Amino acid sequence: MKKKIDTPLIITIFIICIYGIIMIYSASNIWAEYKFNDEFHYVIMQSIFFLVGIILMFIVSKIPYTYYLKKSNLILLICFILLILVLIPGIGSVRNGSRSWFGIGGLGIQPSEFMKLGLIIFTSKYIYNNPKDMRSVKKGAFPILVIVMLAFFLIMLQPDFGTGTILVMTIVGMLFISGVNFSFFIKIGMLGLVGVCLLIIAAPYRMERIVSFLNPWSDPLGTGFQAIQSLFAIGPGGLFGMGFGNSIQKHFYLPEPQTDFIFSIISEELGIIGIVSVATLFLIIILRSVKISIKAPDNFAKFLSFGIIFQLTFQTLLNLAVVVGLIPVTGVTLPFFSYGGSSLIITLIEMGIILNISRHIEN
Repeated sequence: MKKKIDTPLIITIFIICIYGIIMIYSASNIWAEYKFNDEFHYVIMQSIFFLVGIILMFIVSKIPYTYYLKKSNLILLICFILLILVLIPGIGSVRNGSRSWFGIGGLGIQPSEFMKLGLIIFTSKYIYNNPKDMRSVKKGAFPILVIVMLAFFLIMLQPDFGTGTILVMTIVGMLFISGVNFSFFIKIGMLGLVGVCLLIIAAPYRMERIVSFLNPWSDPLGTGFQAIQSLFAIGPGGLFGMGFGNSIQKHFYLPEPQTDFIFSIISEELGIIGIVSVATLFLIIILRSVKISIKAPDNFAKFLSFGIIFQLTFQTLLNLAVVVGLIPVTGVTLPFFSYGGSSLIITLIEMGIILNISRHIEN
């Protein structure tokens, strides 16, 4: 049995986290000085999240992945309880129009981040225990989709369409490689398209985002503002960028540049070199994780590691697509880079699970 941790993966994780912290300082120092009279506010908080996350990652990397097989039902139940509690006024906190957080002092915990991992664990166990049923939509995919749509419904009550989309697409990706009949995905895709249209109709602000996506200049100071300012940041970057700390858009043009649109600041300050460096680090993490998934000792480990890396990959691509104007604004963070404790800590816990699976790969 392999006893050592996957060294290239863990080194890359450290590098990408430190890179993210450095860029959070550059992106946030102006806003932090204005809001908190302390230009280091966000970078100090993110550094604390990083230390907590790294400690948890190493702890999780020591826990046998089979533990989650035994506790998957309990983990999912806890995630559902948290999603329900956050919707209760007085318990859940409202930020940016969404009741998605538990406020603890100045910190915030987002239960939907935990649900993403909880569903990956539960789905991995379900597929592992029912391999023959997965070719049947009724016996295989349908029970999982009922649970996923319940979680999606609770998340949409917050509302948080971006997180809900990542959650659904991750599980659909896991079902795809489990052997479910391909025609099912055509049907679910058509149903999903109808569902998205209904969600847009139900909430006028989503239609405004669609319109601003198609023509952000139709409302340049309103719904199109973020998209325009993001492109203004990316445009002048060139090969080497404007230099670290020299972003113009972070000076109150791009709202909260340390969160969803931090990639815009990286592009502006570090140019194509910065873009390539970010892409390279993500690519190394994805390829190392895929290699671990392929060599995993059993199907539970394979689906668990694949689900985690598919979720990470899809979320990354979704964020980048928003930043460069390919899709409407969704409010999805860039893993490892965007400011936020829940996102970073859960991502590092997920990396800890993959690192533990790597320990069980035979040489």
